[in-house]
Amino acid sequence: MRPPTIFLFLLPFLPAALTAPSTTPKPLPLVIWHGLGDSFDSDGIQSVSDLFNSIYPTTFVYPIRLSSSGSSDRSATFIGNINLQLQQVCSDLASIPELSAGFSAIGFSQGGQFLRGYVERCNSPPLKTLVTFGSQHNGISDFIAACEPGDWVCKSAQSLLRSSKWSPVVQERVIPAQYFRDPQDLETYLEHSAFLADVNNEREEKNDTYKMNLSSLERFVMFMFTEDRTVVPKESAWWGEVNVTSGEVVPLEERKLYTEDWLGLKKLGTEGRLEFLEIQGEHMRFSDEVLREVFEVYFGPKGKAGQWTPLHTQPDEL
Repeated sequence: MRPPTIFLFLLPFLPAALTAPSTTPKPLPLVIWHGLGDSFDSDGIQSVSDLFNSIYPTTFVYPIRLSSSGSSDRSATFIGNINLQLQQVCSDLASIPELSAGFSAIGFSQGGQFLRGYVERCNSPPLKTLVTFGSQHNGISDFIAACEPGDWVCKSAQSLLRSSKWSPVVQERVIPAQYFRDPQDLETYLEHSAFLADVNNEREEKNDTYKMNLSSLERFVMFMFTEDRTVVPKESAWWGEVNVTSGEVVPLEERKLYTEDWLGLKKLGTEGRLEFLEIQGEHMRFSDEVLREVFEVYFGPKGKAGQWTPLHTQPDEL
């Protein structure tokens, strides 16, 4: 029996059709910057990578590291110069071929404002979507991180921050001091801050490159933990300015930083690319379900159109 004519016509095109690539958008690579006291090779960071790859198999994931040694990388979260560290990260990310077309990123705690610093100062390759968890975008006014018994690196950093936070040595060597910000003593902060005052464009002379780069983000998503007692004030995760005496909170939208658009945040906000979200619970305690939704809403095929739906699940500590 002779095959139908239509079949004979289509036959030469079948192999190409069968091997045609999927039109489903492939997620961008993911970069992770961990927080204070953590390391790139910790179980928590590895679990984040594994969860992302369980949703998007074979997608490249890169946890930022400041040393090939996990213990040295952890020490660098307490002791070091974040400006020099950022230079290293800018160079490292630029050398990774898988990131050349751009990437998404998650910043945990202090890793969030450091990734923002990457966007402002380098952004090559370009960061497209930035999600931060409990980050100190508006700095900290106290350092109350709990140091483990025998953790002399943490205890030394804590002691130096509390005793001489504005000295050049501490500003150049103690990481949390470099994003310390006392709203009751802004003059001293603006004069001596080695990092935060610069990347927040708070000094009189503004850096237009910072504004241009940050406003290029497709989405900037900030999670605040409702019961956060590690980050003081917790509202720093949303750029809130808190009066330490009265407790009054001035939201970002009412600050000059936003109204005068020092960093491009107003542009992001008016165009619907700036999101303020919260997670019920303490600092860096959230479930895999929360992280899974973040991956699906912000980094998957939904891309710029995904909508966040709050989840109420038992939290885990990262």
